[in-house]
Amino acid sequence: MANTTFNGPVRSENGFQSISVNSTTGAVTVNSTFGQGVVLGTQSLSGAGAVDITNAFTSLTTTGAAQALTLANGDVGEVKIITHTVDGGSAVLTPTTKIGFTTITFTGVGESAMLVYTSAGWAIVALNGAVAA
Repeated sequence: MANTTFNGPVRSENGFQSISVNSTTGAVTVNSTFGQGVVLGTQSLSGAGAVDITNAFTSLTTTGAAQALTLANGDVGEVKIITHTVDGGSAVLTPTTKIGFTTITFTGVGESAMLVYTSAGWAIVALNGAVAA
């Protein structure tokens, strides 16, 4: 697909969408919607594993105690929000590169962390109930 560059404002009465198309099935997935509000792409993560850096929001379901979560380095300015939405235990997030903390632990529904990636690594912007160590 070609890139298009505009010189001047781009306007729409009905908003904009960022999409991806499955190369096998042709199915279209809306990743983000821009207009009256911004809808962030969502990862649904169940159990231990990698918190992705392709979606701004991760909905976390725990299925055991002290489940290990990882977070790869992002792009400078990237924002990541992780919220514990279904409680089946606890999870411990360990980003690859971080500033001022080693881990973030989620133990209850509603706990969340908002991080931003800087040139020095992931920095905590806000915690709601989750605990940084």
